[in-house]
This record gives sequence, structure tokens and C-alpha cells, in this order.
Amino acid sequence: MAKNKTVETTESVDVFLNQFTDETKRNDGHRLVAIMQEESGYEAKMWGDAIVGFGTYHYKYESGREGDAPLVAFSPRAKAFSLYISLSPGDKQVFLQTFGKYKISGGCIHIKKLTDIDEGVLRKMVNLSVKHLKEKYA
Repeated sequence: MAKNKTVETTESVDVFLNQFTDETKRNDGHRLVAIMQEESGYEAKMWGDAIVGFGTYHYKYESGREGDAPLVAFSPRAKAFSLYISLSPGDKQVFLQTFGKYKISGGCIHIKKLTDIDEGVLRKMVNLSVKHLKEKYA
């Protein structure tokens, strides 16, 4: 079975975020670190070369594939931030009604900048995601 490509590394989150020349993207990245760190209770760590994750859980699928993943995470992509937040479908629908401007693709929520969303709703989503995954994979 193939090894997971996205694993926790020892690279610096600050060095990664400070490489962005776009001031809004850089500042929003640091703000997302603060928000997710406060709400998850975990320190920011790099996962692979482009994902900032918080906490970890171990998953194992029926197929036998297993690995570790962050409880919550984000990645500053070229066009938007990808937020990796795991909520039940019902909770996700409720929170996204008041979240602000976003797009969904796959399991990711994409936002262009933090001023487009309600930070309070984001905080609740991060907190609930951590609880949801801890319970699911306990």
C-alpha cells in the first residue's frame, strides 16, 4: 500500500507563511494560525509542504488504508485559502448559512480572504471539527 504524501513535518509555519509576497494572504495566514490554535488548543505544524495543521488523529478505512491527519487545517492556495474542517453534514449546512463568502469543492471550504467571512462562525466550526474528529476516531 502506498505511503501517505501529506505527513507532519518539522518545517517552520512562520517561514512558510512569510514567503507570500501578497500582504493580505500573509496576514490572513498568520491570523488563521492564531484562530485555529486558540480554538483547537493545538500548536500549528506543517503537513507536507503547503498545509498548516493543528492536532492529529489516526484514521483507518475499511480498505485497510490508514494514517494520520490534522484535526483542522488550512492551506493558502493560489486563488484562495482551503480550509480543512470536518463537520457533520447537518452542522456544516447550519454554519455555512452565516459564514460569509465561500466556495466548496470536495471536502474543502475555500475563502479568498478573512474579511469575507464571519470569524466567530469560523471559530465555532474549528472547535466543533476538533470535537467531531476526536469522537469519531477515539
